[in-house]
Amino acid sequence: MNTKAFKRLLHSSERYYRKGFGHQTEVNTMLYSEYQSSLIQQIRENDYTLQKGNVTIKLAETFGFCWGVERAIALAYETHQQFPTERIWITNEIIHNPSVNQNLREMQIEFIPVNEEGKKDFSVVGTEDVVILPAFGASIEEMQLLNQKGCKIMDTTCPWVSKVWNSVEKHKKRNYTSIVHGKYNHEETIATTSYADKYLVVLNLQQAEYVCNYILHGGNREEFLAKFAKAYSPGFDPDTDLEWVGIANQTTMLKGETEHIGKLFERTLMRKYGPANINDHFLSFNTICDATQERQDAMFKLVEDKLDLMVVVGGFNSSNTTHLCEISSERGIPSYHIDSAERLGPGNRIQHKKLHQDIEVFEDWLPSDLIVVGITSGASTPDKVVSDVIEKIFAIKGAMNCVLN
Repeated sequence: MNTKAFKRLLHSSERYYRKGFGHQTEVNTMLYSEYQSSLIQQIRENDYTLQKGNVTIKLAETFGFCWGVERAIALAYETHQQFPTERIWITNEIIHNPSVNQNLREMQIEFIPVNEEGKKDFSVVGTEDVVILPAFGASIEEMQLLNQKGCKIMDTTCPWVSKVWNSVEKHKKRNYTSIVHGKYNHEETIATTSYADKYLVVLNLQQAEYVCNYILHGGNREEFLAKFAKAYSPGFDPDTDLEWVGIANQTTMLKGETEHIGKLFERTLMRKYGPANINDHFLSFNTICDATQERQDAMFKLVEDKLDLMVVVGGFNSSNTTHLCEISSERGIPSYHIDSAERLGPGNRIQHKKLHQDIEVFEDWLPSDLIVVGITSGASTPDKVVSDVIEKIFAIKGAMNCVLN
């Protein structure tokens, strides 16, 4: 389908919204009380450091809610204020943070159910209902279905995500295959690839190197397709669809890896077709999210300090949070990814998600002597959640000191 034409049609509809409804004052008051923290503000004003007893907390200089996340949550709250009697749905988690999504549930905002086959059941949505599209966006197919139903749509898609979609549209216009750096089953990547004609999703540099080697030297087609099962467009053929490629990305991936992948494909196509012809075979646009980049840069700076351990706070299904944890883990710093203060205790116990593994329970995670704890959080994490984690760490250490004394 002509995705650009459909988007223009949708955006001109009286049932489609991308802005608030004038409830900013009331909504901002609610957001501040639910998600902000005076303790976090105090630590920011004290050079991002707080010392209490034998614990020193060092915060990353940039962490937590980004503008796109704040915007999406505010629009969801405004939608609830604007339509107090209508049934309100949301197609996915608004962001990857359990406390924020739970707050929406308590506001009677319902999540589209998923059937046994793992597919969303939009049959529950009625003509008079309101549907919120989350910060990650929604696929063209989902938006088309909702438009056909005639329901009201509040689109909170982050503008940085929309920027990636625009790049994919440019790839499609020139009949290029979109190489998307991301997770093929992530909501954002699913939405992004719905704009493409031909696409291939690569998870990391290792997969990108495999593809580039195939471009230069060929290989086993069946092996290629098996390796990238579910990560390419219908009818994709690696023998014919990798001659013209454009680079796109899931906005929450590591900036350095996305840049490296782009350069790798550029060099590969130069070798294949010659430097003079590179512009006829390769397209790349800067679609790295500023907020993701800023949080990663702040994390790189924080891990240069002498830290005894690192706590990264954010949803377990949050890609940008996981990548922050990678940065400290790769430097040998004991790192713990938790989604809330409830993961700490009882006693000196932590329930955390190991990097690229399952959740585990770890005893005696806090040393009994003087410690310096680095803390950061993903772009979907409220300051209030980070504040609760810091208070819990102080409480655990205080209890340990009482036992020792």
